[in-house]
Amino acid sequence: MTNGLSFRHPLVFWFGCALLVGGVFAHAPMFMMGQHTHWQMVGMPMTTEMWLGMAAIPVGLALSAFGMLPRLPGGAAAAPGAHLHFHVADGVPLNRAHATLVIVLIVALAVDVMKPATLGFVMPGMRAEYDIGTSRASLLALFALTGTTVGSIVWGRIADIAGRRAAILLSALMFMGTAICGAMPTFEWNLAMCFLMGASAGGLLPITFTLMAETVPAAHRGWLLVALGGIGTSAGYLLAAGAAAWLEPMFSWRVLWLLGLPTGAVIIVLNRWIPESPRFLSNAGLDDAARAVLRRFAGQRRDAVEVDDAAHPGAPVIEESHPVSGLRALMHGRHRPITSGLLVCGVAWGLANFGFLLWLPTNLVELGVDAAGASAVLARSALLALPGIAVVIWLYHRWSSVRALVLFIAATTLSLLAFATMGFAEVRAPTAVVAATVALLVSVSGVIAMLIPYAAEIYPVRLRGTGSGVVAASSKAGGILGAGLGVVGFFDHFAWSALLIALPMALSGWMLLRHGIETRGRRLEEIETALAG
Repeated sequence: MTNGLSFRHPLVFWFGCALLVGGVFAHAPMFMMGQHTHWQMVGMPMTTEMWLGMAAIPVGLALSAFGMLPRLPGGAAAAPGAHLHFHVADGVPLNRAHATLVIVLIVALAVDVMKPATLGFVMPGMRAEYDIGTSRASLLALFALTGTTVGSIVWGRIADIAGRRAAILLSALMFMGTAICGAMPTFEWNLAMCFLMGASAGGLLPITFTLMAETVPAAHRGWLLVALGGIGTSAGYLLAAGAAAWLEPMFSWRVLWLLGLPTGAVIIVLNRWIPESPRFLSNAGLDDAARAVLRRFAGQRRDAVEVDDAAHPGAPVIEESHPVSGLRALMHGRHRPITSGLLVCGVAWGLANFGFLLWLPTNLVELGVDAAGASAVLARSALLALPGIAVVIWLYHRWSSVRALVLFIAATTLSLLAFATMGFAEVRAPTAVVAATVALLVSVSGVIAMLIPYAAEIYPVRLRGTGSGVVAASSKAGGILGAGLGVVGFFDHFAWSALLIALPMALSGWMLLRHGIETRGRRLEEIETALAG
């Protein structure tokens, strides 16, 4: 089974993995001592084994990176456009190889979502053990969100330079190393590890969408991307909730951090089923390797790999004599207004999801819903949001990718305006409050389910990881901004906060409606040609 690229030094890679795992296990004696204190480790001194383990983890990560990162002829982005003469046969049907890839990427995405989702479950136990207040405990979420923002950008860029598969595996290894959060005796060490955890987790999300977009046929790309996001996200939250319910009563909140080791190891074990993107390989000048990966997905059919474009003078070839590279390229040419719209949408979504919704239970009480009723409303609304993903998939696949995204942006805007109207008019009707809450949760779920998949479709091969990462980072940046505004009391002004978040959300919808490009059923090369023209 070919993955397109072999490890540069397999023995060095696996030795680095073993060193990293050993570094995590060096913290086990400290954790096991906690069984005599009901797993309370606050104030315990750091042992020599722990310090050695903490040193072994970055060394192991560096060795693994050295052993794994491939040698590419002149760099993957050395000559973009020079190797666009062949492409995936987008007409081939889905088969077992596609199904295997989808399952593996769902597992990777679920692991990615699970780690940040545990923040809400560890917070009560951590506050009690470290004896800290709500404001100081909120630093944990702030550090985690900052880490995911940085990680989304950094790992997205790594994916465009070293390959999608390499970035996924490196992110998983770093994810495993942050499991030592569970043995940290001080809150400050937890903050540092939580930042690194966020950085590792933030990279998996955009890269999985990038790899999926570049591997599956165009006819199925849209709905599979949206389904990947919806199912992977739901599975991640369910895993976090299940682990908290099953393991936390036995081993305290700390065990939820320690799960980073086995869950990250699952991705490493599954690496043989994670191929390199054939488009990345072709763009790097490795056409033979790209064709080998494609035959894994399309068999030996004559149309498995389409005839070279170079053989057809009339075929579209993208000419880039002096291409703009790096992050600047995202704001170059026709990509500029689309990127701007996606970034504004990401920030507005982060404000709505990590700001407005975070304070919604408190504000629902002010709108006449009792505390218990507020929790019940949110629970029912979250359940109603799940089948809403099916509607998102259908619209994205059958109607229009860009218009479906704009539709849910508009629905989010209208939901926020409904809350603003109720706040200014002092409406206290429970039915209206419940309807607005359901509409907001369904619409924000739909926006994030389409935002990064759409980004993964519109950028060229050399920028797809970077573009997806930056758009993913914008949603986390909005969360950081929302957390900061919450600290200064912005969301205490319920109506004004809803109105002010609705404005950038509406602006992003207008920008994408005016400048967005349709991707439904179109080959990635066709989309790239349209945007380059």
